[in-house]
Amino acid sequence: MKRSLILVVIIAAFAFSACNKKEEPKPMPNSGAMAGNAAAHTAKVLDKIDVSNYTYLQLSENGSTYWIATTKMPVEKGENVQFSKAQEMKNFHSDELKRTWESILFVSDCVKEGHGSNASASAGMMHPRVTSAPEKITVPQLKGGKTIAEVYSQKQALAGKTVKIRAKVTKYNPGIMDRNWIHLQDGTNDGGAYELMVTSKQATQLGDVITVEGKISLDKNFGAGYSYPVMIEDAKIVK
Repeated sequence: MKRSLILVVIIAAFAFSACNKKEEPKPMPNSGAMAGNAAAHTAKVLDKIDVSNYTYLQLSENGSTYWIATTKMPVEKGENVQFSKAQEMKNFHSDELKRTWESILFVSDCVKEGHGSNASASAGMMHPRVTSAPEKITVPQLKGGKTIAEVYSQKQALAGKTVKIRAKVTKYNPGIMDRNWIHLQDGTNDGGAYELMVTSKQATQLGDVITVEGKISLDKNFGAGYSYPVMIEDAKIVK
């Protein structure tokens, strides 16, 4: 009788625990482990949104649902895609769609299942963080403007303020995350800081000497280790 009572108590406790156990959320695939792993992910397309430079895909993989962004590609709902190289972006906002994703993967090698590698996508999704080598140039300072060295040395005082800079485009990545990424040098240097990152909706070209005008932003972090101590966002460009 005593043994039966103990057994009843154990069964009741187990049943109560099972009823109150919450289902654990299924995590987004680990983007950090993708690089170099061919076809690390195979997922089904649930939804698709095309914009000027990107295709946004909602994918389902092993019970997880998540969004990726890749260069434009012909794919339909219900088809499978494969990718291995991705970087997660937190709180990414698309100006074209007027939508913000809490988390989205930027994928550089997305292809339809069984269609091999996507070299053109990889080239198109290059991240703008890579800097240019210092050039031996001298760009005359704009009257009433700042040099790149001055922007770095005075960054705390300039934070949030509008400045003008004349400099040379030493690296240019258009159409990434709904903006153009422009690396500028003017020949000045502040403790090894010789290049300034600028984003703009306007286009330019590698090698152009341009004047940019915009607000100084400090400590911008776009996720995946891509951060800038100082930059100009949404700049206006005058060649």
